[in-house]
Amino acid sequence: MEDESERSKEMAGFLIEHHLDQLKSIILSFDHRLHYPLYVDYAELMDENPPLAHLVFSQPAKYLALFDESAIWAQRVIFEDFQKVENASVKDFVHVRINVSGSPLECPETFPGIGRVRVKHQGILLTLEGTVIRSGAVKMIEGEKIFECRVCKQRFKVYPEVETRNSIPRPTFCPSQNCESSRFQTVEDNKTCHDYQEIKIQESTQVLGVGAIPRTIPIILKNDLVDTVKAGDNVIVTGVLTAKWSSDVKDVRCDLDPVLIANYVRRMNELKSDIDIPDDVIARFRQFWLDFRDTPLKGRNAVLRGICPQVFGLFTVKLAVALTLIGGVQHADASGTKVRGESHLLLVGDPGTGKSQFLKFAAKLSKRSVITTGLGSTSAGLTVTAVKDGGEWMLEAGALVLADGGLCCIDEFDSMREHDRATIHEAMEQQTISVAKAGLVTTLSTKTIVFGATNPKGQYDPDQSLSVNTTLSGPLLSRFDIVLVLIDTKNPQWDEVVSSHILSEHTEPSKGDCDQNLSEIWPLNMLRRYIQFVKGYFRPVLTKEAEKVISSYYQLQRRSATQNAGFASRTTIRMLESLIRLAQAHARLMFRNEVTRVDAITAILCVESSMTTSAIVDNAGNALHSNFTENPDQEYAKQEKLILEKLSCLDEFPHTNIVVG
Repeated sequence: MEDESERSKEMAGFLIEHHLDQLKSIILSFDHRLHYPLYVDYAELMDENPPLAHLVFSQPAKYLALFDESAIWAQRVIFEDFQKVENASVKDFVHVRINVSGSPLECPETFPGIGRVRVKHQGILLTLEGTVIRSGAVKMIEGEKIFECRVCKQRFKVYPEVETRNSIPRPTFCPSQNCESSRFQTVEDNKTCHDYQEIKIQESTQVLGVGAIPRTIPIILKNDLVDTVKAGDNVIVTGVLTAKWSSDVKDVRCDLDPVLIANYVRRMNELKSDIDIPDDVIARFRQFWLDFRDTPLKGRNAVLRGICPQVFGLFTVKLAVALTLIGGVQHADASGTKVRGESHLLLVGDPGTGKSQFLKFAAKLSKRSVITTGLGSTSAGLTVTAVKDGGEWMLEAGALVLADGGLCCIDEFDSMREHDRATIHEAMEQQTISVAKAGLVTTLSTKTIVFGATNPKGQYDPDQSLSVNTTLSGPLLSRFDIVLVLIDTKNPQWDEVVSSHILSEHTEPSKGDCDQNLSEIWPLNMLRRYIQFVKGYFRPVLTKEAEKVISSYYQLQRRSATQNAGFASRTTIRMLESLIRLAQAHARLMFRNEVTRVDAITAILCVESSMTTSAIVDNAGNALHSNFTENPDQEYAKQEKLILEKLSCLDEFPHTNIVVG
């Protein structure tokens, strides 16, 4: 007891010295019935008092409770300064939350993957990272029960046991030394209750190998931690690993299920788009664009060559993938409704055209991604499932919710049932999923990029609309910003070039290969950092020139749609928003903060590639045979002149001018 008293004084002294401001704000808080968190950095505790830090790590169940008591004692020490302040009081419910970020506890032994949690981790301060896939209801449990001995009248507290599902066991004997009574009565006056919630987190599939099953673990949240996370959130949880009994069933072995009692929960949603990008890497980005100031589109193509380098050519597809991953800027309209900034991409193509390779490469480029196939996906698996656990209904997040803030790749899109495809309409446009299942009515966030791939229905017929060729409905197709058609026309010249490229990968590379040198500048890791940097750094706005070009093109397409009913479903106001998003994405790709005419015309070329019969650019329909040109800036000048002539804007923009920020 003396040792505990000494430790308690050390803890209180540490809190007064390093967390005085937090203690003052708790004392000055109005409501004395609330539970207040007091955040302590483990690294700071380690520097100040290593023996105490070691005890908190090795015996957290005992010393975290002692820390909470010390916080109350520390309040009493400094309360004299606030006695004259109205509503100031010592709060009885203060919980010390240990943040292990940046401390020695961020090592594999104390920060394992969920699938690597073992018995050796029981009883220590453990940290786990994962995605919340299930969030239970907030309940109220009895925190403690006070018993009074009928013989010696001594009162003592008994706490609930997690192992027996939070039941409070009746004591078997009196803890007093001179009394051995087994008769007790409960004291009902001092009943204390706590908020209680159970969630379940799953380890990220991106860190697992092929064939590995992602493991889950239940987490118990108490008091101020309840309702701080929801399904789909990325979290890092620090707590104490224990076990609870599974329900008793006759003739079934009784197992212990691992469970983590959380002490501190850190949401990673705000940080999930932030990859640590050193200053020297950012300087390399700036220098790269300085080197290509005179030929910016050549620099852009050098970046695009790094996307799926094992696939030859397919310039249009690589450009579309880059623009989709970078995306536009989200904004709110006059009524306050948010207009999405994320773009969606659909690849429609014959077998063997590299659709799945692009999907998998895009998933590697994204910070957070989920890959699924249409054949193995149901509407519940894509959106959200209602499951019953312990007699209570709760929601379990599906693929689109788990990919919130990242990328959801759906291969074999045509294999999905029509009913299942219809469920993702809201997720793609409004970026939410509204749920009304088993009495649970809620809305979940799905701020997700959808990247789909599908085969055409039989032989692709250019004379028919995309809706007929793919059996996808018009409303669903209109939600995709870009729909690229990859038709294998069995062109002998193209087959010869592609076969030479594939065979060259199995032979010694030539030293003078300029394309190879350019693609080596942008390996996967560098490309991933670049995409995340331009997404976070640039918020491009439209110039008057870009606005005029996009507006003219949209009006031209609307006029064509009245004559061609097959394209009416795609030429809606969504096309105008898609053009704006793609132009903003291209400006970001070009390292700029304003959308110029170049970006607007590039966005038009991307949309044109998915409109085979109403195209204003020749040979824009089949993206399979699009290749990187030697002089993209000169080629662009020709395309710009052609498009402006068709849009009747040439007189307004007599000079071609490409600018890089």
